[in-house]
Amino acid sequence: MPTRTASTEVGLSREQRADHTVIALDGELDIASTPSLRERLHSELADVALADPGPRVVLDLSGVTFCDASGLALLIDARRRTGPGGTVVLDGPRPQLLRLLRVTGLDRVFTVRSLGGAAESRRARSVAA
Repeated sequence: MPTRTASTEVGLSREQRADHTVIALDGELDIASTPSLRERLHSELADVALADPGPRVVLDLSGVTFCDASGLALLIDARRRTGPGGTVVLDGPRPQLLRLLRVTGLDRVFTVRSLGGAAESRRARSVAA
């Protein structure tokens, strides 16, 4: 059986749009990467919440190549951190992650957009570059 080497570095970028914030994640959301990513994501969400109480956050997951239970916990925690008036939309998860969201029932907790706006814009920019 092939073994998978865990990566501790996940890319994170934030883009402010008119009515929402897009936070793009790239890499593997696993037990090795989520502790450091959690701190960075908390910091980004705190900045967003200070600027806009009850923010609308879009997590662009099109660059996520793997996700385990600790990655799912990170997504749930992000939703909680947006506060009572905030929303988190999961945008563009790859088929494996989309299946995991469905199996765990998280597709009913989050709004999930398969290849939604943020992910499509990001892919278009990467193709143009």
